[in-house]
Amino acid sequence: MITVGTASAKPGEISTGRLEVGEGRDGGTVGLPVAVVNGARDGDRLYLQAASDGDEVNGVGVVTQVVPRLDPASLAGSVIVVGIVNYHGFLVGEHRNPIDDTKLNRSYPGSHDGTSSERIAAATYALASESDIILDLHQGSTSRMIEEVRVRCGRRHRLHHECLQLAKTFGCGHILDQKGPDGQLARVAPDDGIPTIDPELGGSIGFDEDSISNGVEGVFNVLRAYGFLDGSVKMDKQTRATGFDQYGAPAGGIVDFHVDLGDRVARDDPLFTLTDVFGTTKVRVTADSPGLFWRSRRLPQVASGEYVCSVGTDLDTC
Repeated sequence: MITVGTASAKPGEISTGRLEVGEGRDGGTVGLPVAVVNGARDGDRLYLQAASDGDEVNGVGVVTQVVPRLDPASLAGSVIVVGIVNYHGFLVGEHRNPIDDTKLNRSYPGSHDGTSSERIAAATYALASESDIILDLHQGSTSRMIEEVRVRCGRRHRLHHECLQLAKTFGCGHILDQKGPDGQLARVAPDDGIPTIDPELGGSIGFDEDSISNGVEGVFNVLRAYGFLDGSVKMDKQTRATGFDQYGAPAGGIVDFHVDLGDRVARDDPLFTLTDVFGTTKVRVTADSPGLFWRSRRLPQVASGEYVCSVGTDLDTC
């Protein structure tokens, strides 16, 4: 029997319920939606979570499609799913947890008697740390972004090879292999010996069906390649970036991009032009380094110093 919160499943069963993480402002219990899929055969455990950033909902779309397709009778091992991690942010469509104004995916491993975000991190990390593989589903917030998988442990980490292999297996086509900030799940869990990746499923407002479909395929790639399900996985070559150049607006105005997501750029290639509202050019921004156009803002209007776009740099194929 595997029990997570109010969900309990014997071998060959699936169960859903809630995982208590504290109380809300009305004094009622706050519970995260959880699912336990307990395979009929012995095997490893996979932990899957979504929406630790409350406005990144494509991962929730993946969960809604993956869980109904998991047949415990055909599964070896178990899959533990937390469908919404940043419960408070998800309810209001905000990136951060509005209860403590914190980016929840900077709070791991958390604290059971800490802030709201730390308590949620502690409750979910208690599940994740008992697993053999961790998938932490994200997206580029509401920016426009290519689909990628992030390896966040750092290239000198003892588990780097295992995390990179997991990223290649998920198979988004692009990998950002760069050490992440403190408090990220994908930084903390490898220190405890658990291969962990952070798939970034595009960027959108609301569900993006193509990104969700690619995320579902990625989860099942992992389930098959790591022996949870029967079947084989074709491993395609991935484009890997190990650096990022971020570009802000040197002036305010309207952004006109000269490149599309996924385009290769050379040093000094034009990335975007800023105009005034009458179309008069104010400044043109060019690439500092060769790379791949990775991410850009969605809205055309910017203030001086505001984020505009990112270019993945130091590219190779892995």
